[in-house]
Amino acid sequence: MILHDAARIDEYTKAGFWGTTTLGDLFRRNVAATPDKLALADPPNRAAFTSGAPKRWTYAEASADVDRLAAALRRSGVKRDDVVLVQLPNVGELALAYLACLQVGAIACPLPVQYRGRELSEQSKDVDPTAFVTAERMGDQRLVDLAVGLERERPGLAVLAFGDALPEGVVALDAEPPAAPGRWAEVDANAVFTICWTSGTESFAKGCPRTHNDWQFIACCTVDGVELTHADVLLCPFPMVNMAGLGGMLVPWLVAGCSLAMHQPFDVATFLKQVAVERITYTVAPPALLNMLLARDEILAHADLSSLRAIGSGSAPLTPWMVRGWKDKHGLDVTNFFGSNEGVALLGTPKDIPDPDERALYFPRYDAPGATWAGRVPQAFRTRLCDLETGEALAAPGRAGELRIKGPTVFSGYWHAKERGLEGAFDDEGWFRTGDVFELAGYGDRGRYYRFVDRCKDIINRGGVKISAAEVESLVQSHPAVAEVAAVAAPDERLGERTVLFVTPKPGATLTLADLIEHLRRQQVAAFKLPEQLELVAALPRNPVGKVQKTLLRDQARQGRPGPGA
Repeated sequence: MILHDAARIDEYTKAGFWGTTTLGDLFRRNVAATPDKLALADPPNRAAFTSGAPKRWTYAEASADVDRLAAALRRSGVKRDDVVLVQLPNVGELALAYLACLQVGAIACPLPVQYRGRELSEQSKDVDPTAFVTAERMGDQRLVDLAVGLERERPGLAVLAFGDALPEGVVALDAEPPAAPGRWAEVDANAVFTICWTSGTESFAKGCPRTHNDWQFIACCTVDGVELTHADVLLCPFPMVNMAGLGGMLVPWLVAGCSLAMHQPFDVATFLKQVAVERITYTVAPPALLNMLLARDEILAHADLSSLRAIGSGSAPLTPWMVRGWKDKHGLDVTNFFGSNEGVALLGTPKDIPDPDERALYFPRYDAPGATWAGRVPQAFRTRLCDLETGEALAAPGRAGELRIKGPTVFSGYWHAKERGLEGAFDDEGWFRTGDVFELAGYGDRGRYYRFVDRCKDIINRGGVKISAAEVESLVQSHPAVAEVAAVAAPDERLGERTVLFVTPKPGATLTLADLIEHLRRQQVAAFKLPEQLELVAALPRNPVGKVQKTLLRDQARQGRPGPGA
């Protein structure tokens, strides 16, 4: 199934950004070149959260299991371009299931293990799946029962699962016999391989189709930015169901032909043990974890980080203190990633931005006049900033605007965009509207860098003055009694919008709005940025991939009830 238009394919193929190699070709190349090399390693605590003891696969062993799983898919009626739902934790079988879909030529549709019946029903209506690959359980939740429930809703859906205690009618993948080497489907590198789902923090989740070529060019961010080789050992702690796990780990693993260790659910002790035992050379971690580890010397006192040569981070703004701290204390450079399922691909690497403080705050503006950057993505990725109200292109530093993008990392458009009213994702000139707000920064008036400001929907318009919720959150987070914070807009009769804080205090701490305002004033924050309402909550609501669901918080803030600190 090819969704990119012919002119776009021709443009990027002639430029050398896209080619004819598929992801399946990459895997088979690695199997042929290094059959006895370690390909995949399970989390050591696998038995604690899902069926089976931890496993390890060489490339040859992985290839044999891919043949076995692909044969099971074919017997279940899966053909080229059929959609296969995949709901598995971060274990080796997740990577093998994707590879089996590649062999059959099917479209893999990854689902977070946190999804339940409602989400499964909604997403399946969009993609009309032929089969569902899952596991017996994830923790106390029986995933296979959810799949069987969906099969009752969609008769004819084939359910295949790993594990032992499986309902009648489910194909037991662990019991599948060895299979002869399967014939790999002949597919175009521009054909859709995955349909991933946006995080859904603002509204319903949207499907993002991705091709073999899309994924390989996206993987250039990690492969070039971290300079991966076949000698590397990767540790994947992010769910391998969207951009961070697939574009940042799975596909770079295939491109580099290296080794991949899986991790789930996140546990600091297990994570550090894997770094030491597997001799991990590269991993990724959210800023909050890197902040915590840097501040807690006792945790790292006995950890062996000697094999690590680089760390990637993203999903939230980085702080100069953290990026510089990891360099000064542990000799490790943190690469700053900013990506999305739709195709945003910005990264601050030590090569492009050597200064840790600048790397925490800025991203390269790839098409800045006179600037040169390392790697392949800067050669092809085009950006512009547009005024939030008029859409006018911005060129002067200091003015915030929506980032719009073009290039071979950008998807073809949302799945069933017309039917779902999502055709406005691109502007009239074909630029994708990211919904992310940046401003030009750095080196006088040249605008060499981008500085992230916020999401468009997270800009609070207080009496015509724009406030970044992310900036307010960053300032409030430094209060010693604050565990986590989210800032949102609430309607205000006089000002249009006011700032509401949702705060989870640290255990045993007490907190009032006055405390936080005083804390902000000590930081010499402008008065218009001071919050006007405080809501204390036990925890912030998060979606399956860990992002704060601000839609729910805005709904609560719109109710207008006074906060306990007001």
